[in-house]
Amino acid sequence: MTAIATKAPRSAKNLRGLITLSIMLATIMQALDTTIANVALPHMQGSMSATSEQISWVLTSYIVAAAIATPLTGFLAARIGRRQLFLLSVTGFTIASVLCGIATNLNELVAFRLLQGIFGAGLVPLSQAVLLDTYPKEQHGSAMAMWGVGVMIGPILGPTLGGYLTEVLDWRWVFFINLPVGILSLLGIWAFVPETEKDKRSFDVFGFTLLAIAIGALQLMLDRGQSQDWFASTEIMLETALAGTALAMFLVHMMTARAPFLEPGLFRDRNLSVGLVFIFMVGIILLATLALLPPFLQQLMGYPVMTTGFALAPRGLGSMIAMMLVGRLVNRVDIRALVFLGLTLVSVSLFQMAEFTTDVSMATLVGTGIIQGLGLGFIFVPLSTISFATLAPRYRNEATAMFSLMRNIGSSIGISVMVTLVARNTQINHAVLGEFLNPFRPAFEAMTLPGGIPTDSATGMALLDQTLNAQAATISYLNDFRLMAWVTVASMPLLFLFRSQSKSAP
Repeated sequence: MTAIATKAPRSAKNLRGLITLSIMLATIMQALDTTIANVALPHMQGSMSATSEQISWVLTSYIVAAAIATPLTGFLAARIGRRQLFLLSVTGFTIASVLCGIATNLNELVAFRLLQGIFGAGLVPLSQAVLLDTYPKEQHGSAMAMWGVGVMIGPILGPTLGGYLTEVLDWRWVFFINLPVGILSLLGIWAFVPETEKDKRSFDVFGFTLLAIAIGALQLMLDRGQSQDWFASTEIMLETALAGTALAMFLVHMMTARAPFLEPGLFRDRNLSVGLVFIFMVGIILLATLALLPPFLQQLMGYPVMTTGFALAPRGLGSMIAMMLVGRLVNRVDIRALVFLGLTLVSVSLFQMAEFTTDVSMATLVGTGIIQGLGLGFIFVPLSTISFATLAPRYRNEATAMFSLMRNIGSSIGISVMVTLVARNTQINHAVLGEFLNPFRPAFEAMTLPGGIPTDSATGMALLDQTLNAQAATISYLNDFRLMAWVTVASMPLLFLFRSQSKSAP
């Protein structure tokens, strides 16, 4: 009897481990693809003979498709079964990845990236829902720690891996690498993940159409805003108006329809609602920082692609360490205290980055990266745990989809706003600094001495303008880092809106 009693828990534990491994492969594969292609864009541009604006559609098509398809995850999981949808998503994403790798022209590449975004949209929310159902409530913290490793490490390590594959092999390998990972994940899900009950509820076509239009127009506006000079462009104004109108109509429809696409009861859970706001802000900080650092290191500090990737890698190490610690602490320490610690570490790292110069040492870059990675790890896992602590299980599919959607929208808004601020503030700083370049200032006179910058030649003036541009851009990047630090600090009071762990138990 004793042998039988101990064997059952072990087999259940082993099954959980196999389920976790299978779905984590899919999560990491999808999370990597959010940033791995960014580094390879210049190589794709040359291979496809495309302009900078044309090649940007390789990223835009993926982002827009994934954003529109993400809200569908909950309905499809309930309609055809979570396991069936998982298998379909992994298969489609893997095939689309291979097609991206063998694309012969830009149109094909954009179309296949569109498919990649559609099939990959559900992988992260599905994996989160499976883990929440697979592990008992007291182990949800540990489960979210494992899930968080894939979601957080993927975007952080994407530029490093993408730079390595592009430099050593070819840009096509940033897509081919998904093939073995996808096959292993597919086999594991097919063998170990159980199927869920199916719900034959009706599909709210009108509600989904409104939400899809709102999300798609918002993503297009954010992605193309800077290149089209924002609201000086008719296109951006139309996309903004379309997004706002469709969203307002969707909210009214959701509150009044008999069977809306998203049930209003989903947002009556206080922890989930606060968690959605928080994950939105985490999205701003995580990917906006990763969008700013590569051009700062490459254009202003002269780092090659490989060195830039290695300089960003310590963030992943810090996140991994934090998540391992959080998995053990989450059931012993107030979750809000862990999130507060994470927010503090992230804000400290961003304030340190706001003091960077173009001569900053690699040791300082690594140190701030580790601190920020630790902070993000301490935020993400407890946040994922407490957001679902009081939620009814029947809402889990829709809730995980909304959690991923809010993180992605936060990332898009963060990147758009920060990149725009860098571009515009660089022009302003250039004009302000340029006022100090006149013969009546001692610093300017010192530059014109023998061995300095020859201001009486076109070459010298070009060199002077280049130096001025670098300084203006540096100030703009530092201002962005400082702004994100204050955004992090401003989000801390939201912690008081979460219910404590003692009140979170059902």
